[in-house]
Amino acid sequence: MSPALPRASHGPGSRYTARAAFSRTRSHRRARHINLAPLVHRLTERDLWLAWMLHEHRVLTTQQIARLAFPSLRTTQRRLRTLYEYALLDSFRPLVQSGSSPEHYALGPAGAALLAAQAGCELSEMGWRPSHTGRIAYSPTLGHDLGTNELLTLLGAHTRTTSARLPLWLSERSCTRRWGDLVRPDAYAHWSDGRHEVPFFLEYDTGSENLARVEAKLASYAAFTTSTGTRPALLIHTSTASREAALRRHLTEPARSLDLRVATASADFTTDTPWGPWWLPLNTPTRRRPLAELGTCWEDLSPAQQEQADQADSPLTLPVTPLPPAEPAPRP
Repeated sequence: MSPALPRASHGPGSRYTARAAFSRTRSHRRARHINLAPLVHRLTERDLWLAWMLHEHRVLTTQQIARLAFPSLRTTQRRLRTLYEYALLDSFRPLVQSGSSPEHYALGPAGAALLAAQAGCELSEMGWRPSHTGRIAYSPTLGHDLGTNELLTLLGAHTRTTSARLPLWLSERSCTRRWGDLVRPDAYAHWSDGRHEVPFFLEYDTGSENLARVEAKLASYAAFTTSTGTRPALLIHTSTASREAALRRHLTEPARSLDLRVATASADFTTDTPWGPWWLPLNTPTRRRPLAELGTCWEDLSPAQQEQADQADSPLTLPVTPLPPAEPAPRP
């Protein structure tokens, strides 16, 4: 019997168990010897964007990729299968105790080699190893990572059909590289509805940490504001309404004393509309508000990350746009 996979107690990933083999046979993969030249005329700008997204965010499911970049799930599945065969992407499908899980995609060997070529660096500098996908599949943080990406892909997808914008989305790894000496959020993003803009750090709380440990993070965010002279909001998204209520009881006074701008929500409310009226400020709990409306509650918010590239950025660490470039119209 396969050993149980370490997993979050709530949310995406809570029912994952390990399995010895991934869902597809590798016998037909073109990855034994990576020759990038044949891919030049086969890969679109959207394909390259997806490779960079997986380098930045590590793992995305079929549904998450579909909502950001494709017109339908069927079209997504067809293109991802092709990119898998090219070894641009790798994939796995974890076993669950009931039902089935979606395909999970990570950067494949050809994808890592291609990005290294585009960045003008050696493959070793990518941080990619042959065990890359296996480490993600068996990671105890898989559910947490998927939950974070679920929230932000939902926000990104909403901008495809509305005037809302998600111009910036940085992963936990990028946040750590920029600000790890002060704070280590699960993500950082800018959200706008066309009228109000909200720069925010995201803490995706699965309920696995005790309340004292969550409270201890607030001092780091206060130090960040003092050190940088910037003030992003801090959004704490948790698993259930009861967990949210417990967090609010524990954090309201410390957040007030540290002069932080904190709002909470839970999966019981946000479901598939995290931009909606589900966010409750800690210090002004009059009513839940849409995400963009937090900008009117806290008029002193300011972004931690400028729109231009950071001086420390290299081609491997530049922010990836949350939506792909527009695909060219087919030739008549």
